[in-house]
Amino acid sequence: MKKIILTLALALGVVSGAQAAGGGIAWDKAPSKTNDLVSLQNGAKVFVNYCLNCHSAAFMRFNRLKDIGLTDQQIKDNLLFTTDKVGETMKASIDPRQAKEWFGANPPDLTVIARSRAGAGGTGADYLYTYLRTYYADDTKATGWNNLAFPNVGMPHVLWELQGKRVPVYDTIQNHGHDEQVFKGWQQITPGTMTPAEYDQTIGDLVNYLQWMAEPAQNTRIRVGVWVLLFLSVLTLFAWRLNAAFWKDVK
Repeated sequence: MKKIILTLALALGVVSGAQAAGGGIAWDKAPSKTNDLVSLQNGAKVFVNYCLNCHSAAFMRFNRLKDIGLTDQQIKDNLLFTTDKVGETMKASIDPRQAKEWFGANPPDLTVIARSRAGAGGTGADYLYTYLRTYYADDTKATGWNNLAFPNVGMPHVLWELQGKRVPVYDTIQNHGHDEQVFKGWQQITPGTMTPAEYDQTIGDLVNYLQWMAEPAQNTRIRVGVWVLLFLSVLTLFAWRLNAAFWKDVK
């Protein structure tokens, strides 16, 4: 029994340590507007322009973007940079061997990233929304960047031109006799091409697209589910009344 208790305690310690290592700040709530076609279309544009250079979405075909209101011609004219066929999957433009040589490993596929990053802090969309908005300049890192949601991140800040360079500002407070650094806000070093509000909106659109891409049929599933529940509710009412009529004369 002591061994079992010790094993469970160690396991809980490992889990807690892993969560602490993931660390970072509390996750912000993502917009989660997967039924907003304008947002999804802008998110798809941002994804193709900034993410598809290194990250693939190997389980998503370009022609599936017709589900968010785009035509084949719009897809060809604006989004086909890594292939010339609308029916092809979204493969990264970078050579996998070069990616492994430069980064030490191939960048992960992003098809279902919004589902796989869910955790105690919130949904996968919440994590991505926070992660993409909490990069900061850090000269001690090889890439020149760090991240509050993912400390010591290996991925550089590919959207820095939009957001500009900034650093976190901390307050020092006393906690049980020890100084503790508490995140207070941001100090902008150089401006980006977007205002903070515009950048947050762009990241919201990108995360909406990533969330939609992880399950393109989710809105249909929810809509059908509502009708199924309504049908079952009506059916239950009829079954209840039929049961009452059947048994009313049975003594």
